[in-house]
This record gives sequence, structure tokens and C-alpha cells, in this order.
Amino acid sequence: MIASRSSTPADVRRWRSHLADEHANARVFRDLAARRSGEERQILSSLAEAEERHAQHWVRLLGDRAEPTPRATPGQRLQGWLARRFGMLFVLSLLQRSKSSNPYLDEVDASTAMAADEKVHEEVLRGLAARGRLHLSGNFRAAVFGANDGLVSNLALIMGMAATGVGSSIVLAAGLAGLLAGALSMAAGEYISVRSARELLSASQPGRGTREALGRLDLHANELELVYRARGMDLDAARTRAAEVLAQVQRGGNAPADAVPAAPTEADEQDAVLNPWGAALASFAFFASGALIPVLPYLLGLGGGVALVVALVLVGMALLVTGAVVGVLSGASPLGRGVRQLLIGYGAAAATYLLGLVFGTAGLAG
Repeated sequence: MIASRSSTPADVRRWRSHLADEHANARVFRDLAARRSGEERQILSSLAEAEERHAQHWVRLLGDRAEPTPRATPGQRLQGWLARRFGMLFVLSLLQRSKSSNPYLDEVDASTAMAADEKVHEEVLRGLAARGRLHLSGNFRAAVFGANDGLVSNLALIMGMAATGVGSSIVLAAGLAGLLAGALSMAAGEYISVRSARELLSASQPGRGTREALGRLDLHANELELVYRARGMDLDAARTRAAEVLAQVQRGGNAPADAVPAAPTEADEQDAVLNPWGAALASFAFFASGALIPVLPYLLGLGGGVALVVALVLVGMALLVTGAVVGVLSGASPLGRGVRQLLIGYGAAAATYLLGLVFGTAGLAG
């Protein structure tokens, strides 16, 4: 229990913010549960109940000041909207990232059990998201590889050809052919693709600190069995394993080394990354769509420096978007992943542009 003390206006604002977070998370979990069936629905509903239990803690502290019910922030409303309209993996990845910050670690008015609950909730979300990542990563790898190869190779090609001083019609023809910058685009695209697939899978590894958190769980209302169910155990096996772990915690204070289930095996990872037909189709479709973007200014009749600037902007935006999607789905920083892909793409284009300047200076464009 939290020791009672006089509350300040800052305390009330903070408690109401926590209350709004818990209500918003509960709504998102219930929205997701309504779209699922079977065990996933049960797990998500249990998470919603846990969030509501946390909300009651703040209601008790606030008393009459819990009314009116705090309004959700724009970010929380956006998360709820995404939960109703987009794929479950996308929303689970967002929730996993938000849970990793664990606001109750430094919250003096939250119990240690609540902080431990939040850490275990993150692990449950990792387990649920891992199921989607295993099915997605093979085709996703091919899609990222194809789109970025098309974007980078044709941008590099257009930049290189334009730097030689040839006319816009020749640049357009070269862009549509898409041949000269293959080596650079393959290198950049393969790097991004392999890294992205590995990051998706590594995001499903057990989080650091989860085992230590088990010793501080609220043993009357814990979500440990949900971790095991999210990792693939059936209800009876998960309940039995949770009881064994908690019994050991009660006896010795420490959870066993294998208390948090392991991530998928190496064979599972290979099956998830490699899917020949899906990869071939995704690569074809996404390469075509990516390669079209840098030539759009020329197809629309632009030429010279204006066309180059427009192509750079369009490709840069596309690289940022694809990188951000990788970041969200892997539970990493969307901005960091987007900037990484942008720098790789622009680096390849800059190298080809410098080569084009050399060729143009040598008179090869004539």
C-alpha cells in the first residue's frame, strides 16, 4: 500500500494523467480483443482488466477529484483509432514500445507491484507481437528490400546520368531502364532488408529486467500466465508453469533462470525470413512501385535541376516512411530507422552523382 500524504495540485494532475493512460490502454486492448478470437482474445481482455485494476488505484487516490473522467490525449485517441482500423501487429508494436518506458518505475505513488505488472505486460505484448512478426518477416523482408532497391537504384541512376549533362529525355530513358546503378542499389537494399528482418525477430526476445520483476509481482493478481500463453502455451500448461515459478519466488525471492520463455528457435527464424514465392511476388511489386518514384518528375515533364530536386524530395519522403514503418513494427525508434534508410539512400545517390560528374567532365556525355 502507498502511505497516505497530503496531495498537491501537481500530484493531482499527475494522477489524473496516469488514470487517463490506464483508461486509454484498457480501451485499446478491448478494441483489439473484439477483433480477435480464442486465446488471443482472452489474453487481450485480461490485459484490459489489468489496466482497469491499475486505474482503480488512481481513482482511490484521487477520490472526488477523479471526476470528471480525464480526457484521452490526442496520442491516445490516435492509438485507439489505429487499433480499430489497422493491423494488430502495428498496434501491438506501438503498445510494446510505450510499455517499455514504464512510467511507474519512478512514480512514488504507484506500488512496486504496479511497476512489475507494467514490465510483465510489455513481455505479454512481445509474445503476442512475436506471432505476427514470425508470419510477417519473410514477406516484409522482401517488401523492404524491393521498395528500397527500386528507390535507391533509380535515384542513384538518375542523379548519375543527370550529372553527366545529358538531356532529360535520356535521363528518363535511363531511369525507366533501371540498369546502371544495380550494384549500389543491391548492396544498400540487401543491407536494409537483412537488418530489418533481424530487428523484427530480435524485438521478440524476452526483455531485460522481466525476470527480476517477477519477484515483485502482485501474487493475487498477476499476469505471468499470460506471458506463457502469449508465447504459445495452452491455458493449463501456462497456469501450471506460472504457479511453479511463483511458488519458487515465494520460497526464495528469486525467479528461476528460465522463468521467461525463450524466443523462437533458429529454425523458426529461418522459416520466418525465407518464403520464396511470397518474397518473389513482394519484391517484384515493391521494386516496381519504388523505382517509379524517382522518375515521376520526368514523366510529368519536369527537367534539369528542378526534376532532380523533386526526385530527391519524393524519394527521401518514401525512405523515411519505409524506415519508420520498420521502426514501429520492430519496437524501435521510427525516426532513427527512417533517418538510417534516408542516409543510405542519399549516400548511394551522392556517390553515383559524383561519378556522373567525372564522366561528364571527361566528355563521355557527348
